[in-house]
Amino acid sequence: MNPEARLAELGLELPAAPAVAGNYVPVVRTGNLLFCSGTICALNGAMTHTGQVGREQTVQTGYESARVCVLNALANLKAAAGSLDRVARVVMVSGYVNAVSGFADSPAVINGASDLLVAVFGDAGKHARAAVAVAGLPKNSTTEVQIVVELKD
Repeated sequence: MNPEARLAELGLELPAAPAVAGNYVPVVRTGNLLFCSGTICALNGAMTHTGQVGREQTVQTGYESARVCVLNALANLKAAAGSLDRVARVVMVSGYVNAVSGFADSPAVINGASDLLVAVFGDAGKHARAAVAVAGLPKNSTTEVQIVVELKD
């Protein structure tokens, strides 16, 4: 099934590709790989989740935050590739969780990103991953996600 049709089936739609906030590009292509810069949980310029998991946010709201990050990353990937149909597989996800000191449940939060990618791409959405707790993220975002995908020839 077409990834964008799958998103619609899930009741989701891609936002406009977010503007960059510094001296970098949203996506870099090398060979058949697209490296997507980190995306935070903002929609239409407004933050959806701010603050640390374990303080202002819970594991569940962090999970939802990671889903928003993926939607932004997919919007950037679509802008770079022309269509999400061109994605052969998701290769790697690096997830960062703005969390209190000692927070040990980063994987449960970043599952929000991983679960959505598998729901959209099926087996091609299964990926290698890092899930790391950090002391802060841009704009006090609850999560940030970076994605690497392989394109079809």
